[in-house]
Amino acid sequence: MRLAAALLCLGMLIAPATTSEPEALAQAPATELRVGIARPGGGYTITSMPLETYVARVVAGEAARDSEPAALEALAITVRTFALANRDRHRADGFDLCDQTHCQVVRTATTATSKAAEQTAGRVLLHDGVPASIYYSASCGGRTEIPSAVWPGAKDPSYLPSRRDDACGGAPAWTTDLADDDLVRALHAAGFRGDLRDVRIMSRNASGRVARLRLDGMTPPEISGQDLRVVVGRTLGWLHIKSTAFDVNRAASSYRFAGHGSGHGVGLCVIGSANLAVEGKTADEILGRYFPGLDIAPFAGPSRTVAAAPVRTAASGVLVSLPDGDDGERGSIDESARRARDELARTLGVPAPPKITLRFHPTTDSFERATGQPWFVSGAVVNEELHFTPLTALRSRGILDRVIRRELVLFLTSSVLARRPMWVREGVAVYFSDGSDQAPSSRVSCPSDAELTRPVSAGALSNAYARARACVAKQIAAGRSWRDVK
Repeated sequence: MRLAAALLCLGMLIAPATTSEPEALAQAPATELRVGIARPGGGYTITSMPLETYVARVVAGEAARDSEPAALEALAITVRTFALANRDRHRADGFDLCDQTHCQVVRTATTATSKAAEQTAGRVLLHDGVPASIYYSASCGGRTEIPSAVWPGAKDPSYLPSRRDDACGGAPAWTTDLADDDLVRALHAAGFRGDLRDVRIMSRNASGRVARLRLDGMTPPEISGQDLRVVVGRTLGWLHIKSTAFDVNRAASSYRFAGHGSGHGVGLCVIGSANLAVEGKTADEILGRYFPGLDIAPFAGPSRTVAAAPVRTAASGVLVSLPDGDDGERGSIDESARRARDELARTLGVPAPPKITLRFHPTTDSFERATGQPWFVSGAVVNEELHFTPLTALRSRGILDRVIRRELVLFLTSSVLARRPMWVREGVAVYFSDGSDQAPSSRVSCPSDAELTRPVSAGALSNAYARARACVAKQIAAGRSWRDVK
């Protein structure tokens, strides 16, 4: 008998907490994880726990209630693989993984989830001998999804296909009504501007999920289905638009979304795996269905204890901090930022820094609080970290790569240009980031510091950037190095 759709709760599922972790798990000497426990007022309390204790507690937070042992064991292997493959996720914050949906939900372990961790201890999904980059969601809605359809630029390995999942059955079906004001508030928080007149689906992808929507009256005028789900989730809560398999219709003063499924749909479907376990499938059979081609075996990777757990940079020297909903784009942003850093360092004739941190904020308010800059500045360097407004708007406006390059130039040239006027610093950043070969103007007035540090509008800032660039371009065209512009 299949599990009822009513078992679904939030983006992932919460199992009842009945007992604490067994002593054997709590004392296991294996790999230690530094876990950030979110504090109600913001920030994290960092705690360390053995890997298998962590697995038992995450299975308690992510499993379908009353799941059969095979489903819990399949999820335990998936959770363990995800943890080992994503230990750099919060490296910029000084720990490995958080206890929220951004990483994996941590709850008090039950007898059943602790047994699942114990029975599968050390086993992971391997790709080329290392923990695979995998995902899972509460319900695929009847069809799994490829990563790039959710996160632009993500790779689509053969073990994460889009295929029909009759074990899921399309549950749950859901509807939600969003008031005009609430939807506009969520879009404004993500960096969109204007007065929303209508929302229309423009296209769907191969799995039937919403690919693009038209936002009449807004700038930018389009958004992806996943980005809309994330934008609404961050501001209004994740129970409103549960997946991108939906229809939307305009009402008098609201929009009705009707859909099915819960979560992004990539990889293992928790509700589908629970149903397969009821049908008698083993954990390995379940994993073979959702992750075809991966090996399931013990991973003899390096362990780490609390005492030997210094904060390390990622292998590339680039640390990317992304909010919930965007983390599937970590790989593509890391790669493009590393490539841009190395190219710009060569062009400028400066050494590439061994470590650089890029922080993308979930809302424009968060960006403004962290940087003291208005939302339309898009990026800023604060305390040797590069801060950016929400990824959704930057990508929708087509300026993501350019803004990253601009802030990288500011970072790379800061020691040389620290005492120069703002038009020199910003002009050099724009000049080397836009890739334009436009001829410098013979007559141009360089902007004042106030025009660049306290712009009155997005248009005024754009004009100041253009003039600063022209002033720099004029001197470089005359034979000066960027180091000598003044």
